[in-house]
Amino acid sequence: MKPQKILLLSVSAGAGHMRAAEAIRAHAGDSVQAIHLDVMDYVSAGFRKLYTDFYITLVNKLPALWGYLYQATHDAPARSSMQRLRRGVERLNTRALMKEIGAFQPDAIICTHFLPAELLSRAIAKGELHCPVWVQVTDFDLHRLWIQDNMAGYFAANDEVAFRMRAAGVPAARVHQTGIPIMPAFGQPLPRAACAAAFGLDPARPTLLMMGGGAGLGSLHTVAARLLALEGDFQLIVLAGKNAQALTALQQLALRHPGRLLAQGFTSQVERLMACADLVITKPGGLTTSECLAMGLPMIVNSPIPGQEERNADFLLEQGVALKAFDHVTLEYRVQLLLRDPARLAEMAGKARALGRPDAARRVLERVLAQPEAPRQFASARAA
Repeated sequence: MKPQKILLLSVSAGAGHMRAAEAIRAHAGDSVQAIHLDVMDYVSAGFRKLYTDFYITLVNKLPALWGYLYQATHDAPARSSMQRLRRGVERLNTRALMKEIGAFQPDAIICTHFLPAELLSRAIAKGELHCPVWVQVTDFDLHRLWIQDNMAGYFAANDEVAFRMRAAGVPAARVHQTGIPIMPAFGQPLPRAACAAAFGLDPARPTLLMMGGGAGLGSLHTVAARLLALEGDFQLIVLAGKNAQALTALQQLALRHPGRLLAQGFTSQVERLMACADLVITKPGGLTTSECLAMGLPMIVNSPIPGQEERNADFLLEQGVALKAFDHVTLEYRVQLLLRDPARLAEMAGKARALGRPDAARRVLERVLAQPEAPRQFASARAA
């Protein structure tokens, strides 16, 4: 009998882990009961503040320190005093989560963050959990903390991450190269003309889509103003998310550039805006860039967080689907470079489409529902 109850566990330290879990849940049919829990809803307020607020503060205010911690925790031996202390603090703060898992009685668990994978690895070893636990890595990089004993299997973003999983001691049969899960909408054909008309855009004009907070390149409206001052007849879409102040400034800027700037706040129609675009300017998060690849969109990546986003950017640049902007001037130069070379932009779009994995979430769920063997421990390179 195939599993009918799937539990998805993520952590709201950055949106990507949550979005990956939601993408998998969105592919569950009527015969599967899939629920998604944020581990941070089952910890103390102090631990939540440390784990999420501290992370967000570091990556925004002290990115160099985050980069150091990312590498230090990757290099630290599994039995080091630092790692033992970290695991002890985590166990003390996640007892409510284990109680919730026991109440749901899942047939299988999928972790889109390494924290629940690490907690459940210990629970399996102690005989406290008996269902298979799977791990979905959400970047084009593999940090050591993702690799845990007793996991039923791993889902990798690409061939290199899969190779690194095997090098870390994961048996080859448990490594599955599926891509990073994204919502079904990003894998559906969307007519550019209809999408553009819905937003009042001209489908025939080159269109840029700028996403995120523009961290490191100044405020969104400042970056947008500099781009609109460039030569060329192009349209610009800017997503301000939940930043009301940025949205107001962008709307005022749009009044000075009629027909050229579309300012959007938080929206559930990102895929339809992407369908209007020829080029995306974004931070290189694993989920956002996977969505762009699935839509066949070239990228200019900016201000990557040291660690995982830097590795994501490296991968995209190596594959020829993105350029990297270091500051205002390089962003302006690279935008003009691509707009003046439609053939190069089209080549990048083709490479992006070839790399895209719009069916990643479906493939993950199908593998989990295939009723794998019970997990066994493996000799992990982490113990070295």
